Amino acid sequence: MSRYVSKICEEQNLKPDQVQATIKLLDDGSSIPFIARYRKEATDSLDEIVLTAIRDRLHQLQELDKRRVTIFQTIEQQGKLTPALKDKIANAETMAVLEDLYLPYKPKRRTKATVAKEKGLELLASQIFDQEGLNVELEAVKFVDHEKGVESTLEAIAGARDIIAEWINENGEVREKLRALFREKGVLQSKVLRGKDEEGVNYRDYYDWEELARTAPSHRILATRRGEREKILMVRIVPPEEEALKIIIDQFVRSDQEDSKQVELAAMDSYKRLLSLSLETESRMELKKRADQEAITVFRNNLRELLMAPPMGQKNVLAIDPGLRTGSKIVCLDKQGKLLHNTAVYLVQSEREADEAKEVIKRLCEKYKIEVIAIGHGTASRETESFVRLIGLDEKIQIVMVNESGASIYSASDIAREEFPNHDVTVRGAVSIGRRLMDPLAELVKLDAKSIGVGQYQHDVDQNLLKRSLDDCVMSCVNQVGVELNTASKQLLTYVSGLGPTRAQSIIDYRNEHGPFQSRLDLTTISKLGTKAFEQAAGFLRIFNGANPLDASSVHPEAYPIIDSMAADLGCKVTDLINHENYRKKISLKDYVTDQIGLPTLQDIKAELEKPGRDPREPFQIFNFKEGVQTMDDLTEGMSLPGVVTNVTAFGAFVDIGIHQDGLVHISQLSERFVKDPADIVKVHQQVKVIVLEVDKARRRIALTMRKKMN
Repeated sequence: MSRYVSKICEEQNLKPDQVQATIKLLDDGSSIPFIARYRKEATDSLDEIVLTAIRDRLHQLQELDKRRVTIFQTIEQQGKLTPALKDKIANAETMAVLEDLYLPYKPKRRTKATVAKEKGLELLASQIFDQEGLNVELEAVKFVDHEKGVESTLEAIAGARDIIAEWINENGEVREKLRALFREKGVLQSKVLRGKDEEGVNYRDYYDWEELARTAPSHRILATRRGEREKILMVRIVPPEEEALKIIIDQFVRSDQEDSKQVELAAMDSYKRLLSLSLETESRMELKKRADQEAITVFRNNLRELLMAPPMGQKNVLAIDPGLRTGSKIVCLDKQGKLLHNTAVYLVQSEREADEAKEVIKRLCEKYKIEVIAIGHGTASRETESFVRLIGLDEKIQIVMVNESGASIYSASDIAREEFPNHDVTVRGAVSIGRRLMDPLAELVKLDAKSIGVGQYQHDVDQNLLKRSLDDCVMSCVNQVGVELNTASKQLLTYVSGLGPTRAQSIIDYRNEHGPFQSRLDLTTISKLGTKAFEQAAGFLRIFNGANPLDASSVHPEAYPIIDSMAADLGCKVTDLINHENYRKKISLKDYVTDQIGLPTLQDIKAELEKPGRDPREPFQIFNFKEGVQTMDDLTEGMSLPGVVTNVTAFGAFVDIGIHQDGLVHISQLSERFVKDPADIVKVHQQVKVIVLEVDKARRRIALTMRKKMN
């Protein structure tokens, strides 16, 4: 473990105590959000990003050691584990170096070299490889053996070269030098396969394309790989061949004598037949890993912005899932998101049906005291919005367009069927639209994060890595916001630190049997929720209007005695500390430092007392698209439009301008200044002003700019 600690400290520029404490807490079953929020004293206030990096690097080092043990055992069973080799394996710091050391001892399929060895040519290969002025042809005569299949001196020499080529291929030092050449100077190339020009039109930018592999952006790497997988493109990583050969020749060829010339021929063969292919495969894997990580990082950042989008809060909502041919589905929800009523109306089929729809919407708004109308931003949404605005409703009723990405997936899911077993998918979808307006986070956790629509090439990246990263993101957001214990869905509770699906269901079962929780301590009576789970979860669960006002805050129950002491010392109640600033000002935090709770946590406690259970998300802002702009035909170059960022990628940002076809603001058009990372300028769900640069109706592409001056 000390090796892990020192390695992580060196790489992350951290102190040993921080890393040791983090590893111990992780080993004890603590979650990242819990450690970041409630164990600041132990880690010296490390945030979730650093804690996650420690966890992931620890896992990598453990996997490296598992592989190291396997290699030790395999070579030892062969009786070839020398002290020097054992030392090299023990000190290998990367998987690539470890595999290089193992390569000569790794069980192989039948190769040219193994065939040559079977023919008794290993001694000749060794004599040539020594390069001591051997007369190669004269020596090779001794190895001609018709019974073994060596018919001539040329065959003997060729077989010896095959053996030497394999020795060169297995040399760790030369592999590392070539690996560095691939990494620094390897060129990523793609070409269209013969006869695929028409079929692969989506990849025409890559028909004859190349760039330095180490600087190639994630989206181009993944795009070419997809084109290759679809048998449209041929993709290679190619280093400068002359430099590659020079590395090998300088390493192995000692003179210009006859035996050295044979070694040179073997070196060239080794590179072209073995080394170049092996290292190209390795380089491709390394490049794919980097591209995956970059794409996943973009996806995770976009997902966080979407999950943390401002909630409108508890409102009586009328939600509409627009539809022309099949009608628009309407649902009415109460302030807690409970479905009260559902129906369908037809807005544009006939004047009679439109009049009926107006009366239905008016009547429902009055009956259910509707405060806001949520319209799903899909097919016919702008027409529906225009229709509703002309009804003549109470001006206090707000009309909001809601991004419905993933709503159809939710409506057909097991979760939706469990929630609404007696309603069809259209009703469930409309409910999801309304609830998403009230609280995006609570509704979006019901979806597979990959279906939300804020990633790119998400089906091409490492799926296990993607899932782990997105799960981390969802858990971070849920715990940052906190969860109302008495109203939260099973899906939302599942992401609370220390819970998971089984314990979340136990909480639902308790609510159904005993009614609302009155105190966080009630959780301790649930048999499946032990002491550790309670410790991990309690601070992130909220009970509003409960027996203890602190249960509505992010103050952990383990700190309640300290707050009781603060109140007692000031001669007041805990509610007075919450409601009156003059009491809070009198608190001297240093007087309450203990071995377990220090100033960082005490400062968090004092801040929480000022605004118990405060929501970290931004206030909700109403957004309206430009009136009269509903299709691509309504767009003109130079037109200024309001929009909402729907996706941020490495090459720019996609913006919804209200016409069911997002426009692209290329990275070069995001700002007047140079932009390295679009995420530095825009975030998902951000409201922006854009100008139309170009409209390509044939390819349904819209180019936008956020620059004040158009190029």
